Amino acid sequence: MITALIVSAEKSLPPALRPVAKAVLNRVRTILTDKSEHATAQRMALIAFVIRIVSAAIAFISQIIQARIMGEFEYGIFVFVWVLTILIGNLSCLGFHSLVVRFLPQYRTDGDHGALFGIAITARLFSMAMATLIAGCGLISLTLLGPAMESYYVVPVYLALFILPMIALGDVLDGTARANSWAVTALSPTYIIRPLLILAFMLAAVAWGYPKTAVTAMYASLIATYLTSVGQFLTVTARMRKRYPRADRVYAFLPWLKVALPIFFIEGFGYLLTNADVVVVGLYLDPNEVGIYFAAAKTIVLVQFVFFSVKAAVAQRFSSMVAEGDEIGLARFAGETVRWSFWPSLAMGAFMLLVGHFLLSLFGQAFTSGYPLMGILLIGLLAKASVGPGEVLLTMCGRQRLCALLYLVALGTDIILNMALIPRYGLNGAAMAAAGAMIMEALLLHVAVRRTLGIVLFVFADPLALKTSGKAA
Repeated sequence: MITALIVSAEKSLPPALRPVAKAVLNRVRTILTDKSEHATAQRMALIAFVIRIVSAAIAFISQIIQARIMGEFEYGIFVFVWVLTILIGNLSCLGFHSLVVRFLPQYRTDGDHGALFGIAITARLFSMAMATLIAGCGLISLTLLGPAMESYYVVPVYLALFILPMIALGDVLDGTARANSWAVTALSPTYIIRPLLILAFMLAAVAWGYPKTAVTAMYASLIATYLTSVGQFLTVTARMRKRYPRADRVYAFLPWLKVALPIFFIEGFGYLLTNADVVVVGLYLDPNEVGIYFAAAKTIVLVQFVFFSVKAAVAQRFSSMVAEGDEIGLARFAGETVRWSFWPSLAMGAFMLLVGHFLLSLFGQAFTSGYPLMGILLIGLLAKASVGPGEVLLTMCGRQRLCALLYLVALGTDIILNMALIPRYGLNGAAMAAAGAMIMEALLLHVAVRRTLGIVLFVFADPLALKTSGKAA
């Protein structure tokens, strides 16, 4: 069917354009129909990118509507608490959501279905247990320290604690689906279904007379998250049972935990780097300014969706190539992932700056003051895209501890810059700190991959330069 559609599309073009279009369409046909692992990775990257584009549109429209409904102050409260909820829920997995991506393809290749099911079940139960434990500690802390908090944060934080286990479960199910190359099953619940449900429930609540506050938005988020995670759980479980034969479960919790913890530090530091700016702005500044910063950051963050799409698609392919011992193929493929990351990011970044002022005005006139932040943040995003998913490559090659150390340095840089720049420059300082940390992250990853794997991971370099020249890194 896909081939027929492509042939029809080619015939519908003017004769002068057919030679050029034919090459492009043949490339598209290969990506969509080829069963090789390389084409599967490209197809998953393409699907992930499309989903993130759709989700970006949904999130952007949703944020505009919610900002218009709640106003700057309540919107700032909501986004601050919601970012913390997503952040802590993800960290609650302690790396098990990515451990599945690392080991499931290996167990599938080896035919070890007992271990395959064992790691999938262990990741779910452990992550939910840790999230529940953290939520319990949070409830105790809220009871004891609640009077010291700003009153407008207390109820939203209380509701957020009940969301944590479902955020953790959703992240593990995302990883399980990605490990099986089920891109739609992996990404659509979190990035399309959940935000649509949050918006729908918020609009319904307002229509029924509930107050236009952050508390109402958190109630909507709680219901939407539970529905999404439970639905994804049923879908992934059914597909796993259909794809793999039944086998006695094999559990190796301590060896898995030993690998998961370095991954946790790597991704935890990386995730903190991605979200620390909003959190720190919330700690230093009023909710009004949090809302403005969040609107600017989430408008330009469309650029990062390219990087995320590539990252989501290539982990299982890196893992397979490492297991096969194909060093040259791994280096070539790593170089391709950098190009997949950088050039679309550059084009999208330029477009977002062109329309950025208008897009921010949709949130409300006060939000346009965040336009300069978009240009500052773009510098850091492009630096990160210029080395591609270097942290994924290091992790899949067993360099988790080194990668964790690099992210610790980058996170430390971010914290120091935030503390130094926000008091002096306000929101511009937060953006400069975030961009500076991303530049540091990119530089450290480039050096680490070059020295440990002999791969030159940079968009303007040949990834095989060291291997073909025979020179030491």
